[in-house]
Amino acid sequence: MIGIVNYGAGNIFSLTAALVRCNLSYGMINEPSDFEKYDRIIIPGVGHAGAAMQKLQDSGLASAILEQTKPVLGICVGMQLMTSFSEEGSADLLNVFPMKTLHFQHHIEEKVPHMGWNSIRRIGECPLFDGIADGSYFYFVHSFFIEYNEQFTAAATLYGIDYSAGIHRDNFYGVQFHPEKSGTVGEQLLTNFAKL
Repeated sequence: MIGIVNYGAGNIFSLTAALVRCNLSYGMINEPSDFEKYDRIIIPGVGHAGAAMQKLQDSGLASAILEQTKPVLGICVGMQLMTSFSEEGSADLLNVFPMKTLHFQHHIEEKVPHMGWNSIRRIGECPLFDGIADGSYFYFVHSFFIEYNEQFTAAATLYGIDYSAGIHRDNFYGVQFHPEKSGTVGEQLLTNFAKL
């Protein structure tokens, strides 16, 4: 069963609706002791990375996430929280990945936020993307991006600059796009995560 880290970061209805469509059972993680109830963890997120990190620390959920050995998936801000630092709030984050989350406006001339459908380029053989074709389109909404890093990037997207649309390290995974809003390919990714 999938546990959703519930730290007040945005509307998670679309995520839970997608899990229902995929026939995946889930529950909410409200405090550190809840982690033991689930065999997979999703960190959702819409909003401000710095504020989200503060909520994780205040609730004790931050240290509990770092202790996990079961599969963990961060979505959008949830993915950014797993990097070392975000320019959004100049915040130190979980540092699962030694990468930074940066604001588009300092690096591209394109419109910010990056919003809508864009394609991904698969890097390596990350099991999260099994059965998902290179060049598949996913739905993005974000003003901050995670820098590209050959060691940890599982999928890249081009929007003025090549950046990490998917990352993977050990049992930790992250995607910048919203699989719950990305139709059949998004549901395939959520199903893949449930099988890890």
